[in-house]
Amino acid sequence: MSFGGKSEYDRGVNTFSPEGRLFQVEYAIEAVKLGSTAIGITTKEGVVLAVEKRIGSPLIEPSSIEKIMQIAPHAGCAMSGLTADARTLVDHARVEALNHDFTYNEPMQVESIVHSISDMALDFSRSDDKKKKGDKKKKTMSRPFGVALLVAGVDADNGPQLFMADPSGSYTKYRAAAIGSAAEGATSLLLEQFKDSMTLKEAEDLALVVLRQVMEEKITEINVEVGIAKDTTFNTLSTAEVATIIDRMPAPTVPTLLSATTGSA
Repeated sequence: MSFGGKSEYDRGVNTFSPEGRLFQVEYAIEAVKLGSTAIGITTKEGVVLAVEKRIGSPLIEPSSIEKIMQIAPHAGCAMSGLTADARTLVDHARVEALNHDFTYNEPMQVESIVHSISDMALDFSRSDDKKKKGDKKKKTMSRPFGVALLVAGVDADNGPQLFMADPSGSYTKYRAAAIGSAAEGATSLLLEQFKDSMTLKEAEDLALVVLRQVMEEKITEINVEVGIAKDTTFNTLSTAEVATIIDRMPAPTVPTLLSATTGSA
């Protein structure tokens, strides 16, 4: 029995290859790997989100590039991938959180927010005739969302929470996580330096230290965005507050180039 080429399974978002792969979902995950690097770190006091802002031209107004968004008063997210796709997911999550608050008179739990985002991420798998009755305005996505989100918040009962949601519609809870183009290197640094006992201030420092080491450009308060979830509130820091964190960071360590000194005359 012979199978067609890979292109045969590229066309449909719901078609598995003989190896059990959904190529369109894999391509969406690859889009995330091309995006800005984002870091999330959980402490007992709260959660820190930090993400690089790629400013491709001096003519761009840096404040117009938004990489961290508030979803609800107690939760927000950092994104990597296609910003337009992230906006669609965040807008959906905001509506879900508002509806929950209106119906039950309590904040929506962070995991429930992430669950709603993951449900929306799978919208491409539903055909138009399978939409909910009465949902005439909703358009079914023709492709997977090319974005991953680090969602942070503080629940009244569960405390600080950090989740990563990816284009496949799955989500995972983390103590510390990284997404984006330098996720592999950032994750290695987090594995080395993250501690469960660290304070929120130490987490802020660590998040920016990790970004400093993986970013191609010099880190400044202009090309980095930071969000803090603390005491059931979520806030994005001002450039002045980010500058304060950068100023107090330890100086970068410069590796010794043994090859340049060994055996020199």
